[in-house]
Amino acid sequence: MSIDKIKQRIPDYAKDLRINIGNVLDPERADGMSADQIFGTAVATARASRNAELIALIEDEASRHLDEAWLKASRAAAAIMGMNNIYYRFVHLASNDEYGKLPARLRMSAIGNPGIEKADFELMSLAVSAINGCGMCIDSHERILKQAGVSSELIQHAVRIASVVHAVAALLDAEQATTGVEAAA
Repeated sequence: MSIDKIKQRIPDYAKDLRINIGNVLDPERADGMSADQIFGTAVATARASRNAELIALIEDEASRHLDEAWLKASRAAAAIMGMNNIYYRFVHLASNDEYGKLPARLRMSAIGNPGIEKADFELMSLAVSAINGCGMCIDSHERILKQAGVSSELIQHAVRIASVVHAVAALLDAEQATTGVEAAA
């Protein structure tokens, strides 16, 4: 099981992450999230976190739970939000309000036709937006999710997945970076 491989890569000093990665990906502890939602969010947030090893391990595990439509939508959520989060974070942070009045003129068809339920795509988009730090996108996706009847607990769990996956990706990056430094010392 790939989750066990992830846990094995986490050193003892970060045992909280080892425990948390198992917990957030466990359907029994997911505050009502389906396996599709859990593993779709894990794929999207692993890709947003950019650690190749973690992406491979998460996608290997997710392939046991998700069909091709979900895998494609998860990847699309990471890709499209990677673009949107930068653009809309700029619009939000720029002192000049004029940018918010101009059309974005960016293609975003994946949002309108994700190949899975719209609310599920919005949930993954919100989790990726949390990693990328775009408050404007977080608010927009959260509002759409609440209008669709998604509970606060389910939304919170998606962000828990994002936070743990991102922390594990950063940890693996740091471990890889320091392995080379320690060997050279």
